[in-house]
Amino acid sequence: MFETVAQAVINGLLIGGIYALVSIGVTLIFGVVKIVNFAQGEFVMIGMYISFFLAHQYGIDPLLSLFVTMPVLFVAGVLIQHFLIRRVLGPNDMPQIFLTFALSLLLLNLALMLFTANYRTVHTSYSDEAFHVGGLYIPEAKLIAFGVAMLLSGLLWLFLHTTDLGKAMRAASQNRDVAMLMGINPNRVFCVALGIALALAGAAGSLLMPFYSAYPFVGQVFVLMAFVAVVLGTLGNVMGALVASLMMGIAESLGIQFVGADSGQIVVFGMLLLTLAFKPTGLGGGRAR
Repeated sequence: MFETVAQAVINGLLIGGIYALVSIGVTLIFGVVKIVNFAQGEFVMIGMYISFFLAHQYGIDPLLSLFVTMPVLFVAGVLIQHFLIRRVLGPNDMPQIFLTFALSLLLLNLALMLFTANYRTVHTSYSDEAFHVGGLYIPEAKLIAFGVAMLLSGLLWLFLHTTDLGKAMRAASQNRDVAMLMGINPNRVFCVALGIALALAGAAGSLLMPFYSAYPFVGQVFVLMAFVAVVLGTLGNVMGALVASLMMGIAESLGIQFVGADSGQIVVFGMLLLTLAFKPTGLGGGRAR
């Protein structure tokens, strides 16, 4: 029994690291730019397709393709912020919601048209390998993905807390008007925030490829869990989103193990409702300051 629970917890932590990259991107955009990006999952899908084609055309390992997907999607985020989102920012949230939702549908249907609904996979030398510790089974590909995800999360935390640009982003998230009075250019900060968020989504896509299939609807699975993590960890709280993602991964894995194969998300949503019933502001207790 102990080994079964421990194995479920390990599996949950490993997939929770991927959830964390997506949810941190969502909460970063919300915290700084004050919009909800419904298209975040589609950028995970784009990252997966980039890694897939780099692997099949040039033999580049998905882990190495991080050095392509992250810069490409960072630039995409800057351009989307500058040419699209910047034009709908204002007191009314509806244009922002419709814009990101329309972008999600556009990318999804473009993927269906270009790549069809077929599943695409990449098999690496470590895709089927695993570490055996006692009676526990730790897939090597998922362990690598978790390690890189935690590394990127740590680097983001350092960026936000130790660099001038990171501090400017935190200041803009707290009070945009006061930040402008202090000489901070909000457009520059918003472009960087969206670029980082999409780069994290692209990184999640690359890390998923050795053990997960790419298809046009794959992003919707991860963006749904990301939104749950963002709400559970408190809107705008990066550390809260990270902790919530790991908790959700464990809850989902335990649900699959002990309740049923299709009950993982039911357990996660149950945990969300129970948490918000007793702590409506989420685990972070309020927006990050």
